[in-house]
Order: sequence, then structure tokens, then C-alpha cells
Amino acid sequence: MNACTLERELTREVSKVVVGKAAQLRLIAAALLAEGHILLEDLPGVGKTTLVKCLAIALGCDSKRIQFTPDLLPSDVTGMNIFDRASGGFRRLRGPVVTNLLLADELNRAIPRTQSALLEAMEEKQVTIDGETEPLPAPFFVLATQNPVESESTFRLPAAQMDRFLMCLSMGYPTPAEEAAMLRLVGRDIPYAEVQTVTSPEELCRLQKEVQDVRVSDEVTDYIVAITDSTRHSPDLRLGASPRASRALFRTAKALAAVSGRDFVTPDDVRELVLPVLCHRLVLSADAAMTGKTAAVVLTALADAVPVSPAKEAYFPAG
Repeated sequence: MNACTLERELTREVSKVVVGKAAQLRLIAAALLAEGHILLEDLPGVGKTTLVKCLAIALGCDSKRIQFTPDLLPSDVTGMNIFDRASGGFRRLRGPVVTNLLLADELNRAIPRTQSALLEAMEEKQVTIDGETEPLPAPFFVLATQNPVESESTFRLPAAQMDRFLMCLSMGYPTPAEEAAMLRLVGRDIPYAEVQTVTSPEELCRLQKEVQDVRVSDEVTDYIVAITDSTRHSPDLRLGASPRASRALFRTAKALAAVSGRDFVTPDDVRELVLPVLCHRLVLSADAAMTGKTAAVVLTALADAVPVSPAKEAYFPAG
């Protein structure tokens, strides 16, 4: 199996339950191969949790779910040592973060202290329980959801945490035809049993290593840097893209090229990823926000203004 086959089979299986989200599944496949985490930001009831459950089945990965609430504690995420009366000693109780695929449902409902319990796991792929650190299983992904509309009993994710998510995606409302197809398919029960496993954790790790070998020319690298650098000088943005954002765009472009069946990155790969990879990392200036601008509008204009060399040989490495 290669990256292109994985994306195709993953889309086929998840589409047995989730209708009409091929574009999002293509980006999710790229994010998984780039070893990144995903934030699904959308309204309630559009299928975010269902999508993640189907992904866990199709990927053949161990998965756990945390429903974040204001009273959730960091130890509820990472785990703790508890006293075992039978043995007279302490026993380590690992938290749900010790898994391959973690569904962090409604992450913004947890207090900042609990939200931060995920930072170490997301960035370093390890967890510290009562002062002792251990690696997390490979591969490790966090797919978090949040409702951007409600503000009651929620705690906004800080910029440092948003920067840990490789992509921020939206499911969006289905078209009338897609919604009718969904009702015919899952009007009564969600047929999770029909979703088949198409890969394994070991296969995913192998594909992740293969993606690292995808070639990126110097010109494409300069194109990535030019886009991220433009966000740091825009008067409409108070916070531009960090070097971590440049790395995220670089490695995700490799994964998207592999998903597309190529071993080299083109400017089109980069341009397709600009909004999902960079937009959630930006903070608007007060003036831009007051005039009704959005980060997506500002970022689109900045990316469109970055020139692309017409010399195709600059983007298509020989060999």
C-alpha cells in the first residue's frame, strides 16, 4: 500500500457512513501521514464525532474518547498512580491519552489547566504521570472538536495550543442531495459495522517514513517561506504564522503530494494547504476585526499576492 491507495481506501470506507466529505478526508489523510493533529471546528450535529469514529475503525488503530467538561482534571487525561490495597503498593492507571487516536470532544469546554495536559502529548508524543515520563504509542493522533458559536461554559484555546494543531477543518452543512443520501443511509442507526479496516498502526508508521522522502525543491521552499513571512508584516494581523507553521506547511505539502501519487511537491500542493494549515494560527488586528475582516480573507489575499515562478523545471525535480 502507498499513500495514494491509503487515501482512496480510507475515503471509500468512511463514506459508507459520512456522506460527501471527500475533500476533508483527503486533507485528513495528508495530516495523518504528516504526523499531525487535527481540529474540527464546526456547528453541532454535522458529523464531527461520527467522522472520527469511522476513521478509527478504518485505520485499525486503538482509539479513545474524552468528553471535555469544565470539571475535568489533567489527571483524567494523562492518568495517575493509585494505591492498590491488594498489593500494598501504587499502581499506574494510564489515562485515555495513551492510545493511537484520541478524540478530544469539545476541547474548549475544559479549563485551561486541563487543555494544557494535551500539549506535551501533542508536541512531544509522550506523557508524564506523577513525574514519570513515558512515550505514547505510535502512531499518535489527536482529533479534537470544538463549537465556535457557543461561548457559555467554554474556554478559548490559547494561541500556543492552536499552533499545535497541524490543520483546522470544517465539515460544513451538506448539500440537499447529500443530506437526503445521509438520511437514507443513517436515518435510523449509524452502520459502523459496515466500515472495514484498511490499514494498521505499523503500516501507517511505514507510510509516514516514506512521506519524509518526498522531494521539495528550493523554489517551493522559498514559496512556503514567502507566504508565511507575508503574514508577519500584514497590518491586518496582530499575530502571524510562526516557524512551526512553516514546518507544518512544508511537511504537510509532502504528504499531500504523496496522497496525489507524486514524489515531489508543487506550488499547487502548498496553495491548497494554506488555509487549513495556517488560518487558525493567525490573530487579526483590532482594526481588521472591527471592519469585519476574517483571518481567511486576509490570508487568501496574502497568498494570492505571492508570485509563483513560471519556470516549471523549478518545481519538478529531475529523476
